[in-house]
Amino acid sequence: MRKIWICLLFIQTCVCSVVKADELNLLTGKFQVADIQRDLLPTRQWVPFPGYQDRTAWSELTKPVATSIIEKGNSYLDYQWQVVKASDYLAYERTGSRVIMEKPMNENAIALSHLFLAELAEGKGRYLDQIINGTWYFTEMSTWSLSAHLPAFQSSKRTLPQEGTQVVDLVAGDMGSMLSWIYYYLQPEMDKINPEISKRLKKSIQDRVITPYLERNDMWWQALAGKQDQMVNNWNPWCNFNVLTCLLLIEDDADRQRMGIYKTMQSVDKFINYVKSDGACEEGPSYWGHAAGKLYDYLKILADATGNKINIFNQPVVRNMGEYIAQSYIGGDNWVVNFADASAKGGGDPYLIFRYGKAVNSAEMIDFARYLETKRKLSFKADRDIFRTLEDLLSLSEIKNGSGRLPTNSYKWYPQTEFLYMKEGDSFFAAKGGYNNESHNHNDIGTFILYRAEKPIFIDAGVGTYNKKTFSNERYDIWSMQSGYHNLPQINGHDQVFGASYKAQDVSFDPKKKLFKLNIAGAYSSQAAVNSWGRSYQLKNGVLEIIDKFDLKTPTVSNVIHFLLAEKPVISEGKIALNGGKYHLEYNAAEFEAAVEAIPQDDIRLSQVWGDAIFRLSLKAKKIKEKGTYIFTVK
Repeated sequence: MRKIWICLLFIQTCVCSVVKADELNLLTGKFQVADIQRDLLPTRQWVPFPGYQDRTAWSELTKPVATSIIEKGNSYLDYQWQVVKASDYLAYERTGSRVIMEKPMNENAIALSHLFLAELAEGKGRYLDQIINGTWYFTEMSTWSLSAHLPAFQSSKRTLPQEGTQVVDLVAGDMGSMLSWIYYYLQPEMDKINPEISKRLKKSIQDRVITPYLERNDMWWQALAGKQDQMVNNWNPWCNFNVLTCLLLIEDDADRQRMGIYKTMQSVDKFINYVKSDGACEEGPSYWGHAAGKLYDYLKILADATGNKINIFNQPVVRNMGEYIAQSYIGGDNWVVNFADASAKGGGDPYLIFRYGKAVNSAEMIDFARYLETKRKLSFKADRDIFRTLEDLLSLSEIKNGSGRLPTNSYKWYPQTEFLYMKEGDSFFAAKGGYNNESHNHNDIGTFILYRAEKPIFIDAGVGTYNKKTFSNERYDIWSMQSGYHNLPQINGHDQVFGASYKAQDVSFDPKKKLFKLNIAGAYSSQAAVNSWGRSYQLKNGVLEIIDKFDLKTPTVSNVIHFLLAEKPVISEGKIALNGGKYHLEYNAAEFEAAVEAIPQDDIRLSQVWGDAIFRLSLKAKKIKEKGTYIFTVK
């Protein structure tokens, strides 16, 4: 009967995964269940890390950071495990706060990860009781999912965990993955104390991660419900990686394991199919580690588990996705190109970038990783992503065997995603086309940023601390999501609007002329009454020229050109001093009235990037015209 159930579930999964003619399907188009059956190695053979009892190997592996690992583990020997209360879950409904529930849970997870790593490093059992306390605590929780995520997956649509329902979100998956590694390494030690500990732990992972994944196709990130034109973002490789880890380390039933592995391959194919072939991450560099980076983790553990037989690291799109992170780096204080919700500061994890670069044979990524590694102090740390933590240990010494550098190309054009980066002298310019329903979307078609001498001038603010509004139908009530707070025009009194149909048109880049052009009229509603609004950017000889050429139907309100600035500008007639007068924005004073307003940054996620305030410069047209051309130059 169980075999019949497995076969029926597998058929259901296949039926729900609709295949389009233009889909790449790099995994399931090449590999089938029979390949998994033939190539899957026993767990003890494929795991690339030493066994718990191999003290010599662990001593060597952790040698560069052993002292800090042990000190950190010691600091948690008296840790008091925090209870996540019912009112903490309810807070998201009541006040919109996610942090109240997430903070204690994350602190518990961090404590457990440090204790586990210290035990692996030392191997004397000193941390075992606290590890058991932590794992026991997590098995007693109603759910490992976050309050902000539960409504999307529960029939109640509420934030309290629903009886009889388990879902896989980012954190439930992370916990399942980490606890699977704890089970793999410490089951024998736990069983010496009481076999009930590991038995309970294993069942919790199966009940909370493996079974709901196998039984459900309606978790949106799986992209297996057959919906057309469905957005597939970083959740997909992130969650699938975690599920795959649990299947490989926990699941004993061979048929159920193979079925689950293949289902993750079907789901991850949906993510690869969704990403443009140019490899750009529409969510921005802050999400690269969870999007392309998690795809790497998924593909790496899949390749490890199959003796490198199921391996697609040679595919161009996988390499392009990796190299995006190096291309998006500006420099200075780890500034990066940050369209959408991404932060303007980041750069990425050098160890992850290094491993990814090795896998896809990218000297660019390897050099960039080494550059980042030399810029910062030893950045090894443990968190609930145990696989990356263990992989980092393998990378610590190797990453130092060479010098690093930044990419040297003068431009990078992503024609499918419609991102453009240009570098000239000490200038770094970036602009975008796209559409207004990208993952972590801002209404920002046609916006740009400009850095000089590795310091920001024209900026994209990014996003504040996530709350209930951030991913709701009130998202665009938040100022940082609106086109009026990007480097864009307000046309005939209207800003851009949200939706997949609102997109750039006639997008082109001429590398010889260093000229980027697009028509942004399609990003505005019919109320803006705009026939066309051509915007062009040209970076040449240290000067950025911005030209807006417009054709309106029935204008009734003056156009306003907005610019978002990192530092307070000083306005004079026809010229605006930027960054303390180092640079200037020139405009036609007869045509515009200039004004500036400070935007206080009272959200910690923004203030830690920009300080106390950023500034919006508004150039309001003095005349209402149907047609015209505006020219701005930055020198």
